[in-house]
Parts: sequence; structure tokens; C-alpha cells
Amino acid sequence: METNPHILVVDDDREIRDLLAKFLTRHGLRVTTAKDGIEMMKTLDERRIDLVVLDLMLPGEDGLSLCRRLRETRSGVAIVMLTAMGEDTDRIVGLEMGADDYVPKPFNPRELLARIKAVLRRTQAEDEPAGSTIVGTRVTFLGWILDLASRDLHSPDGVMVALSAGEFDLLHVFVEHPRRVLSRDQLLDFARGRSAMPFDRSIDIQVSRLRRRLGDDARDPQIIKTVRGGGYLFTPEVQRA
Repeated sequence: METNPHILVVDDDREIRDLLAKFLTRHGLRVTTAKDGIEMMKTLDERRIDLVVLDLMLPGEDGLSLCRRLRETRSGVAIVMLTAMGEDTDRIVGLEMGADDYVPKPFNPRELLARIKAVLRRTQAEDEPAGSTIVGTRVTFLGWILDLASRDLHSPDGVMVALSAGEFDLLHVFVEHPRRVLSRDQLLDFARGRSAMPFDRSIDIQVSRLRRRLGDDARDPQIIKTVRGGGYLFTPEVQRA
């Protein structure tokens, strides 16, 4: 049982917390709940958590602020945000701040479970990108070093750059297919497989975040170029260590 993923559900609605705790536990996950950011941080200090289900609307510090704080202090924990139906701006901001996925309220618990399992697969590197041939090695490009085993990225100056699960998956796909135009559908298929929802546009947000991590000027990107009507092109030469 201790090897099962540990989920932290953060929601100020006790009924939702109890419902999700029972449902997720029945499906083999360990679950702890918290009603706000204070309880969330206390739990994270005391226990190893694999994924946080984080409600956007919380008393005190809201979900977006907490998501940003988690990415700054605990880059390895996965985050699935619960957002209000139709609030596209909140979803976009949540993804930009480092959430790995989102589920709009009201939601079907089975959909949330599917999203949780998909994010956990990516985070735990159990579902490597299709056609992977360089798993467990290091790759370099423009002085950057990406370790595919530890999922660490080091800048040319030797500084470690924290990547979310989605950012790592996307960069992994790019270094596997350098100097090749990849459509959004291909990127979603390689990076997320069957967990991607139809017409999912979050790939654009992930690209934007990855560009920032790499210091790639969004106004005139040189590392990840946008190909009009085609998708994205990873331009550097990639070498395998």
C-alpha cells in the first residue's frame, strides 16, 4: 500500500474532499485532504506527496498563488487544478504557473481519476515518449544539458532549471526530434499519448513556458520556432552524451 501514489486533495468544500478521498482510495490511491493552503503546506512538510489536486477558489491564499509557490519550492510534485467551468483565463494562468493539468468543475470523479493517472505516468517517467532511443542518457544542445534519467536540466552556466512534468515531456520530445517540424497534434501524441483531450490547446502554453525556461525570446524565438500553419521546430543540433 505504501508504494501506491499519495494524493493530496486541497478544497475548502468538505463534501468534495470526503467524496474524492473515498473515490480515489477505492481506486488504489492513498489520499490526504486539506481545506486551505496552510494545511496543504503543513502536509507537504510532513509527508511525501506525489500529486496535489488543487482547487482554484480557496479561502486565504488562492489556488493560483499556491500553485506558483509549489513550483518555486517543490518543483517535483505534480499539480492538477480544479477550475470553474468556463473560466478559460484561470486555466491558462494555472498552466502558465506550473500546473500539469486542469479539470473544470463540476467534474466527473472518473475524469479526474483519469487525469491524475495520466499526470502520474508522465511524472514518474513510466510512459516515455514514443520512439524513445536515448532514455537514461544525457543530451546537450547550445550548452544546455538535459539528463533524461534524473529529468534534470542544467543551463550553460551550470545552473539547474526546474521543469514541471509537462515541460520535461515537451523538451524530451523536442530533443528526440530536432530540426523537424512537429504539429500540435504530434507534440500532444508524443508527450501525452492517449491522455490528451481532443483540441487540447495547452501545448501552446507549455511551449511558451519552456521558451522562458530556456531564455528563448518569445518575440523572436531562436530555439523553438513557430512554423505558421505547421507547428513548432526545435532548431539546435542535439548531441547525445
